[in-house]
Amino acid sequence: MKRLLYLLGIIALIGFIGIGSTFENAAFEELDRQAAELFGGIGWLDSLSLLADEAVVFIVGMAMMLYLWLHRRDYRGMLFVFLTIGAGRALNQGLKNLFERQRPDLLHGLESYGFPSWHAMGAVLYLFTAAYFIIGSLVSRTAKWLVWLAAAGLSIVIGLSRIAGGEQYFSDILAGWTSGFALFAAVVFWYEIRERSFKRNRTP
Repeated sequence: MKRLLYLLGIIALIGFIGIGSTFENAAFEELDRQAAELFGGIGWLDSLSLLADEAVVFIVGMAMMLYLWLHRRDYRGMLFVFLTIGAGRALNQGLKNLFERQRPDLLHGLESYGFPSWHAMGAVLYLFTAAYFIIGSLVSRTAKWLVWLAAAGLSIVIGLSRIAGGEQYFSDILAGWTSGFALFAAVVFWYEIRERSFKRNRTP
């Protein structure tokens, strides 16, 4: 499963680079238009945007760090959460300033840039981070897959909620998903290496 995660992380990184270099071409403009027509104005989908607001992501991230500290004394796990959610937010802001892509409109009072979408990226980061630590206590392979699928499904609908509300383009969402998963996979890779190194050093 870990090898698949790393492979998907590499694919996501390549995908983000591809989107970042082509999102202004005619093909993406047409894709963005079709997605806006398909999902725009769906009220229940728009409401799910709240699940990845900055305050929600921050609270969930702090809750994960407290759990890892109080119940597991997993300080590397706490750093894991910081790198995905905290550093992920900084990375997202840096990418927004780099690409400087305007949103579809400013009717919502949103004056920040839209590429890549923080809601899409943040959803991937906090939901997949939570899933990663949840599956650590599961034995059933089926249960583990269900947790991963739940994280992926919720990340997808949260990303699409930004199109439903007209705040972002579909290409913004794709960039958020891919950049978020690429960062998540990179942090997992670092964490797994550190865990194996720690266990080897503790073995007499």
